[in-house]
Amino acid sequence: MRGTRALLGALLAAALAVGGLSGCQTVSGAARDRPSGRATSPAPSGFGAEFLAVDECSSFGTTSFSEVPCTSERAAARVVARYDGDPVQGPACPATTDFVLHISPSGVVRRGYACMRNLEPPHPGDPGGGGGPRTIVGDCVYGAGKGEVRETACDGRGRRTPEYRVTSAVARRSQCPPSTALYVQLGGSSPVGCARRL
Repeated sequence: MRGTRALLGALLAAALAVGGLSGCQTVSGAARDRPSGRATSPAPSGFGAEFLAVDECSSFGTTSFSEVPCTSERAAARVVARYDGDPVQGPACPATTDFVLHISPSGVVRRGYACMRNLEPPHPGDPGGGGGPRTIVGDCVYGAGKGEVRETACDGRGRRTPEYRVTSAVARRSQCPPSTALYVQLGGSSPVGCARRL
């Protein structure tokens, strides 16, 4: 079962990587740090007062995700943060989030999103992992055309070869080192990512 979970996690990571994070490859480069991921409708579970609350687990499914005990063989990912409302206007997920579940309202369940971390590798949200809803220091990107870049795994296992690595995060572009070849918008208190060419 562990191999199946790892395979499902890898397939989900690959699907999320295809969606990628976009940004500009120009001096005013941007990669969004807002949650992106899959939509899910709540399936009744009885495991807590809130559907997919922090520290609860979900299974992977082909059309929906369900809440399951974290000790279950079906458990694949844990909720690291949970917010109500629209993810575009709400708080950003933690930096090493692997994927985001968009939760559709259903009965007593409010619209929201859950920031998820796989229970087992791969972890696309880790620095250089090639995915996740945020671009962070240590991540790699490649030119996607039309002045955009997309995230890919730094070790070359992704669908594309990495061209740049984000080496630091600063408040202003002028604080980036002279070796900076690309600026990437990261968000937060240090919104400028300084990326060097690989």
